[in-house]
Amino acid sequence: MSLINNVEFLRHLPKMNAFSGLGALAPAMPTPLVETTEFGVNPGDLKMFSFVPAQLARSPALVVVLHGCGQSAASYDLGAGWSALAAHYGFALLMPEQQASNNGNTCFNWFNPQDIARGQGEAASIRQMIAHLVGTHEIDPRRIYVTGLSAGGAMASVMLATHPDVFAAGAIIAGLPFGVATDLREALHAMMHGSALSAPELGGLVRNASTHGGAWPKISVWHGSADRTVHPGNADAIVRQWLDVHGLPVAAMSKADVDGHPREVWWNADGETLVESYTIADMAHGTPLGLADNDERYGVEGAFLIEAGISSSYHIASFFGLTDKVRQPPIAPTGIPRERADTVSMTVPVPAAEPEVASGRNSGRPRKRRSKGVDVGGVITRALSAAGLMSKG
Repeated sequence: MSLINNVEFLRHLPKMNAFSGLGALAPAMPTPLVETTEFGVNPGDLKMFSFVPAQLARSPALVVVLHGCGQSAASYDLGAGWSALAAHYGFALLMPEQQASNNGNTCFNWFNPQDIARGQGEAASIRQMIAHLVGTHEIDPRRIYVTGLSAGGAMASVMLATHPDVFAAGAIIAGLPFGVATDLREALHAMMHGSALSAPELGGLVRNASTHGGAWPKISVWHGSADRTVHPGNADAIVRQWLDVHGLPVAAMSKADVDGHPREVWWNADGETLVESYTIADMAHGTPLGLADNDERYGVEGAFLIEAGISSSYHIASFFGLTDKVRQPPIAPTGIPRERADTVSMTVPVPAAEPEVASGRNSGRPRKRRSKGVDVGGVITRALSAAGLMSKG
């Protein structure tokens, strides 16, 4: 099928109401995330969820986490383990959530011009949420970070480009560079092929997104080498984009394996790492999970939350400078303190749908180790079948 026919096909797809059915099961699983309905202007019509641990570190930091398509703030938090990290290390967490009324597959609209310009649409809504948390919890404005998966990773690119004065650093997982698409057709092309733009052209897209004249955010890039949903060439393009913005050479200054996966690093004259890139060997589309350096496990395997032997959430938090001091109490995989988690039934299914960056379904190559999802004993499969949301064929 040609790209044009793909676009036309996707435009005529019905909204994926199956995700709404799954979402109805979510409240049964306790989540530490709290919704805020009044946080200021909301031109992008997004929902605001956050988690602020009882004990914040001094000069507390804030991490903005953006979910993938078909996911909710709560399901991605459970899968990636961010609230567990926040409780462990004493930083605040903001998890904006897309609504089906904005995008039928609950993707952030990273390719819509009205949502990706400074002061407009979804980008403005996220910025307003940040301002609300900073004012309410006395967040250190020098310690604000953003990360995201897939469409959320592409939206993280948007926030870093349009608000470089807000963020100290960002991390993009299986995402795309800023500015490479302004409609669905261009989005699909970028997803399938990556960007052919030169480094100066890519860097120019970031520089022209704001009037920023100060230091630029640091960038961490993560991508599976077997990703067939978002072409791995997009990771290279993100790196080229930010190397050009930082005025760094194309050749990596350091190469080494971390937990068995290649990492490339670029630093400035002071030895500070400004850009890093992880290539997750043989991994399809998703967020890499594994044992962290502190011997804790953050997150739970599920759809496109992939056991890869490396904890991306932990390493990203470390890149942000948030893992210097371990905090208590220990955190169970649900993100709930263990003294509470002991009373929680783990047989309740939690939705975690395939992250599609645009509004199409581009499935990645089957991974080496098939995920068991976030349920116990196949409960979610039975629930889907009972609700008529899973094909018997």
